[in-house]
Amino acid sequence: MMRNHTVTTFTLLGLTDNPQLKVAIFIFLFLSYILSVTGNLTIISLTFIDSHLKTAMYFFLQNFSFLEISFTSACIPKYLYNISTGVKTITYDYCAIQTFFIDLFGTTEFILLATMSYDRYVAICKPLHYVTIMSRRVCRRLILWCWGVGLSIIIPPLSLGLNLEFCDSNVIDHFYCDIIPLLEISCSETWLIEQVITVCAVLTFIMTLVCILLSYVYIVKTILQFPSAQQRKKAFSTCSSHMIVISITYGSCIFIYVKPSSKESVVINKAVAVLIASIAPMLNPFIYTLRNKQVKQAFNDLVKRITLFSKK
Repeated sequence: MMRNHTVTTFTLLGLTDNPQLKVAIFIFLFLSYILSVTGNLTIISLTFIDSHLKTAMYFFLQNFSFLEISFTSACIPKYLYNISTGVKTITYDYCAIQTFFIDLFGTTEFILLATMSYDRYVAICKPLHYVTIMSRRVCRRLILWCWGVGLSIIIPPLSLGLNLEFCDSNVIDHFYCDIIPLLEISCSETWLIEQVITVCAVLTFIMTLVCILLSYVYIVKTILQFPSAQQRKKAFSTCSSHMIVISITYGSCIFIYVKPSSKESVVINKAVAVLIASIAPMLNPFIYTLRNKQVKQAFNDLVKRITLFSKK
């Protein structure tokens, strides 16, 4: 993704130089990574195993969990390795690959969240036609569309990144490689690529947010017309998990773009990056599990099966 024959490695500064704090960060990130992978793999497994979780909603949740595992795996393990070994360097090629996958998974996740809000719109507003509209074939196409759009959005800025050159510094003030920290140390003219990144990021953010807001305007309008309070409560509960995840994801990104000053923004960006790359993927399985009776029931059934099998 970046053309340069003088730089073969980059140095990642990470989150801190304090040895004691490094130990605490390692333990926290290691545990959160294990929990996020385990939690999301559990959701993926449940959607494959349980016959009650074969609807479009859980198909999208399965793919969302896969994206969460992929995103956190692209960011966290390499940094854990760097902390444990004390080696801060990352090869030029690895840095390019990491940047590509982090941007691809992150962008695709936004588009998938918008697609999931459309699924909730159809379920609440057009319940009689839900199975027809959100057929297995349509769901597969929507997932392919999410990945295709995500890839097409990141290609323009990353293609421009092929021409980046690094002369004075190879030190990245972050704990993983991404296009923005790389631009800060490049000696190339970065104005055009910065504008392209801004346009792509803002378009992705605004377009997906508009789709989500429109879906939920119709959803809330429909729910409020339900005759009984029990029906309204049930309908809201089916959307609550998705709304919480959306709030975390979009709220995190707002913090990145609303910066008080350049020095503070580096600290804020790192903190938000930890939230997006580690904490959110860990929380999301619990958010969907704790607030969803069908997922909880499927999990309980799986535990019972494992317990019975182990007793035999």
